[in-house]
Amino acid sequence: MARALNILTARKVACLKDPGRHSDGGGLYLRVSPKGARSWVFMSAVGGKRSEIGLGAASAIGLAVARDLAGKMREAVALGQDPRAVLAPNEVAVPEEKVTFGAFAADYIASVEAGWKSPVHRQQWRNSLRDHASRLKDKPLDEINTNDVLAVLQPIWLTKAETASRLRGRIERVLDAAKARGLIPRDHANPARLKGHLDFLLPKQPSLTRGHHAALPYREAPAFMKLLRQRPALAARCLEFTILTAARSGEALGATWGEIDFDEKLWRVPGSRMKAGVEHIVPLSSSALAVLDKLRGQKVQPTDRVFAVAGAARSNMAMAMLLRRMNYHHITTHGFRSTFRDWAGDCTNHPREIIETALAHTIQNKAEKAYRRGTAIERRRALMEEWAGFLSQ
Repeated sequence: MARALNILTARKVACLKDPGRHSDGGGLYLRVSPKGARSWVFMSAVGGKRSEIGLGAASAIGLAVARDLAGKMREAVALGQDPRAVLAPNEVAVPEEKVTFGAFAADYIASVEAGWKSPVHRQQWRNSLRDHASRLKDKPLDEINTNDVLAVLQPIWLTKAETASRLRGRIERVLDAAKARGLIPRDHANPARLKGHLDFLLPKQPSLTRGHHAALPYREAPAFMKLLRQRPALAARCLEFTILTAARSGEALGATWGEIDFDEKLWRVPGSRMKAGVEHIVPLSSSALAVLDKLRGQKVQPTDRVFAVAGAARSNMAMAMLLRRMNYHHITTHGFRSTFRDWAGDCTNHPREIIETALAHTIQNKAEKAYRRGTAIERRRALMEEWAGFLSQ
């Protein structure tokens, strides 16, 4: 059965906006780039190799002219001639626009990041691709192969196992999204896939300790805080506030002045920024309020980030680098939540429910959930004041 021709209509051509190639039949396609550029291309096998021949911008060449050119090119192919010869010397064909990995990755992140709760997660996506996948940036999506992916992953696969694992997953997701957009042929296997592919080519990584973050023993916490308070950097203040509130780093990094109630001495973290998706109210100790008072300017807006420089929020990496400069490279920011949990369990008489609520852990038991209401705030305030007092010893 002969392949269908003249599939498109002039009206449809004018309305098509979805990125990718849209067939008119007989090798003629309307190509729409992710940025909306529209051009005609003719797909042909020249010398046994499949290639695209640009015919020109759709704004300059109408559907009828494009079909005429495509027909002549099909004749040339049938006669064993190069279809490119159909283009007259005085006709300037628009070079085929190759979408690069870097350009598409930026567009892809922008299109999906609204669904990511943590601003830190968004920044980590961008940073990991920028810092470790730079050699893919200018490479056309449909030309990326397994060797390209290996060249990115191998230098850090064992030395930065967790970073490399996340990077591989992000590259795989970007390439899958490009295939869904029609920018990579659907029959091309993803070169960044792990199972049944890269797992045969890369050495086995050391066991990743996801969910288990190196923590500072609580007996060493007061000495650490004394050193931390001697540092003037904003990252130091953010880390101090994170420790004093037993918060997750992303919650502190995303804090805005509108979330802080200085009169009630509370920090209301909206559910949209919480891991469990539920609003978390943090009673602020006098030490935590002192940190905020040092940072609060006279003209701050409710939407301004507390820990930001010229409107740009700090990243979790800033606190990680701070720990390294302080020669505490063996612990993590998140680990201070464990430090708090161990101290509260070993050194106080506060009920487990109060401690778990202070950490914003999901509470399953209905009776325990009651501690989230009423006097639980004041009981947690007492706990956080004790924690602040312990850290100031």
